[in-house]
Amino acid sequence: MRTEIIKRNTAETQIELCLCLDGKGESRIDSGVGFLDHMLTLFAKHGSFDLTLTCKGDTQVDDHHTVEDIGIALGQAFAAALGDKRGITRYGSAILPMDEALILTAVDLSGRCCPVIDLQIPTQKVGTFDTELVEEFWLGFCRAAACNLHIKQLAGSNAHHIIEGAFKSAARSLRQAVAVDPRAAGQIPSTKGVL
Repeated sequence: MRTEIIKRNTAETQIELCLCLDGKGESRIDSGVGFLDHMLTLFAKHGSFDLTLTCKGDTQVDDHHTVEDIGIALGQAFAAALGDKRGITRYGSAILPMDEALILTAVDLSGRCCPVIDLQIPTQKVGTFDTELVEEFWLGFCRAAACNLHIKQLAGSNAHHIIEGAFKSAARSLRQAVAVDPRAAGQIPSTKGVL
C-alpha cells in the first residue's frame, strides 16, 4: 500500500495528514473550513484515496493559510507516496459533468510544476468560503506534488458546481495517473529514466 503521513507545522497552521493512494475512498476530514472539508471528502471518494486530515489554522484571520497549506501537505503526500514513480501510469484525464458545469482536467506526474487553472467562478464566496482560494489550493498542491495539472471549465454558472466539478475531475485524473500500469512494472514512465 502506497501510504504517506505528513505533519506540517508553521506559525499559521498545524496539519496532520495521512494519504493512501490504494484506498477505498474513505476519509475523515477536519480542516476547520467546512466547504474545504466537503471538497476533500469528495476528492477522496472519487479518487479512491483514503485520506485523514486535521488542521488547526489561523482562520480568525481568514481561510487562506489553511487552504493553501493543506494543498501543499496533500501534494507532499502524493509525491512521497509515489516515490520514484516506477510502474505508474503517469498521465490521467477526465471530463466531468456536475449539473450545468463541465470541467476538464489533465495531469502529468512529471516532476515539474505547471499548474494551469482556468475557472470562471461567478461569485466571490460559496457560503463563507472565498472562491479565490480554489486556485491557491491547487497551486500549493502542484508545487508540492511537482506535477503538471490543467483544470479547465468548459461550462457552468453555479459556483458550487464549478468548484465541486473541479475537485471531482482532478481526483479522477489523479486516480488514473497514480494507477500501477501492469505493462510497465518496475519501469520509470519516461525516456529520461527519471521523473
